[in-house]
Amino acid sequence: MKSYKVGGAVRDRLLGLPVQDTDWVVVGASAEDMAAAGYRPVGKDFPVFLHPVTQQEYALARTERKSGRGYKGFTVFADPSVTLEEDLARRDLTINAMAEDEQGQLIDPFGGQADLAARCLRHVSPAFAEDPVRILRLARFAARFGFAAAPETMALMRQMVAQGEVDHLVPERVWQELAKGLMEAQPSRMFAVLRECGALARIAPEIDALWGVPQRADYHPEVDTGVHVMLVLDYTARQGWPLPTRYAALCHDLGKALTPADVLPRHIGHEAAGVPLVEQLSQRLRVPAECRDLARLACREHLLVHRAQELKPGTVLELFQRCDALRKPERFEALLNACVADARGRTGFEAAAYPQAERLRQLLAAARAVDAGVLARGCTAPDQIAPRVAQARRDAIAAMMHTLAG
Repeated sequence: MKSYKVGGAVRDRLLGLPVQDTDWVVVGASAEDMAAAGYRPVGKDFPVFLHPVTQQEYALARTERKSGRGYKGFTVFADPSVTLEEDLARRDLTINAMAEDEQGQLIDPFGGQADLAARCLRHVSPAFAEDPVRILRLARFAARFGFAAAPETMALMRQMVAQGEVDHLVPERVWQELAKGLMEAQPSRMFAVLRECGALARIAPEIDALWGVPQRADYHPEVDTGVHVMLVLDYTARQGWPLPTRYAALCHDLGKALTPADVLPRHIGHEAAGVPLVEQLSQRLRVPAECRDLARLACREHLLVHRAQELKPGTVLELFQRCDALRKPERFEALLNACVADARGRTGFEAAAYPQAERLRQLLAAARAVDAGVLARGCTAPDQIAPRVAQARRDAIAAMMHTLAG
C-alpha cells in the first residue's frame, strides 16, 4: 500500500503557486485495508477516505469506463491491482496527471511538466472526450493560468461539441464551472476557449451572440460588443470584486445583440431588451438569486447611472427605489462597481475618471438620512406618509446636489 500526492497540488508546486488542497491516491489497497488503518470513508461515487490525523482526502487508485451520456455516465473500477499510471491516465489534462511519491519524487508519465513550461493545456488521452465537463475545466484553467489549449485538444473539443456531448451537461454543473472561471485572474480567456470550440453557443448563446455586434467607434475603440464585455469582465477581476459583480458585468450588455441591423451601431433601448435575456440565461443555468438580481439591475440601469451628473432629484429617487437602494445600499454599491467597469472596460479608458459613482453614493446617503419614522408620526392619515417621505427624500437629494455643485 503506497500513497502518492496527485493533481493540483503537484501542478501548483511546480508553478511556484500556493498549494490550497492536497489530494492523495493510494495504490495496492482495498476499502477494507483503508478502514483497518483508521481511514474514514466519505466517497459516494468512488472510494475516498479521510486520513485519521490530517483529514486530507485519500482515494483508491481507480479506472473509469464510459457507460452513458454526460459527466455522470461512468462506471468506476477501484481495486488493489490498479496502478498509479492507470489512475493518472483517466485524468483530464497532462498538467493534472502528475504525482509525487512520499519522498517527493515526481512521477510524470504524460509530459505534464513539459506542458507547464510550454503553457499548454493538453488532454491526457482520447478518454477526455467522454466527459463534457472537461471542456469547462480546461476553459477555467485557461482563465487561471493564461495557458492555451493544444491544437489537437481544441480539435477534440470541437468534435465533442459537434457530437452533442455538451448538450447533456446539467445546468448546475455548468454554472459551477462558469462561476469558478469568473473568479479566476482573467475570466475572458475562459470565454475565448469556449467560443473557439463552439461550446459557448450551446451553453450560453445569449453571451455568444455579443461577438460581431458593432459598437459606436467614437466611444468604443474596440468596436465589438463581445470584446468590450470581456474587457469589462477582466476589469472586475483586476479589482478583486465578488462573483455577483462579475456576473453583472458579463450580462450588462446582453440586449445589444437584439439591436436591429438598420439601427447599428447605435443601441436604442438595449437596456430593457436585455433584461429578459438576463432572466433567460440565469434561469437556464440556475444562477443564484444574488447574481441574477444584480445582473438584472446592471442591464436595466447602467446607462442611467452613467448619466448621473445630469439627473434631476426625482429621477435619482426613482432610480434608488427601483434598485431598492434605500434598503440594500451594499447591492447598489455593487451596481456602481459594475458601471465603473463598463465605463473603464474600453481600450485606453482603464483609468478614466468616473465621478458618477461618488455622486450617487452621496445622494443615496442623503436620501437614507431622512427619518421616515419621524415623518410618519407627524402625519394625520396613513395615506400621507409615503408622499411626505418621498418629498423629504427628494429635498434631501436636491440639497446634496446643491452642496456638490458648491
